[in-house]
Amino acid sequence: MPEEFLKKYQENCTKTAQFFENKKQEILSLGLGIAGEAGDVASCIKKTFIHDNDQTTGIKENVGDTMWYMAMICNYFGWSLEDVLNENIEKLKKRYPGGFTKKDAGRNNTKIDWNEKR
Repeated sequence: MPEEFLKKYQENCTKTAQFFENKKQEILSLGLGIAGEAGDVASCIKKTFIHDNDQTTGIKENVGDTMWYMAMICNYFGWSLEDVLNENIEKLKKRYPGGFTKKDAGRNNTKIDWNEKR
């Protein structure tokens, strides 16, 4: 059921997306968009916890917007959001086989070789 939801979500995102004739312009728009939304999440968290100005609704909205950009970036590259999330979990299981530890987080050998075939 969740896999089907992610697939449908990814498909539905395209219905609200602006597409460009120039593919480079499209990915630049998506990349800058996700960075902007992630910045909005950070700003709402700062306002909520540093300025004592409850922005939890804004956090939730901007997390959703960030997810939209994530789905659209996956669409751009022809990736399944489900596959991307599963690969991330597998990577983290290898990095932290017994669960998160500060020792494992600080190791130099946890870096990912982005050119490695997956």
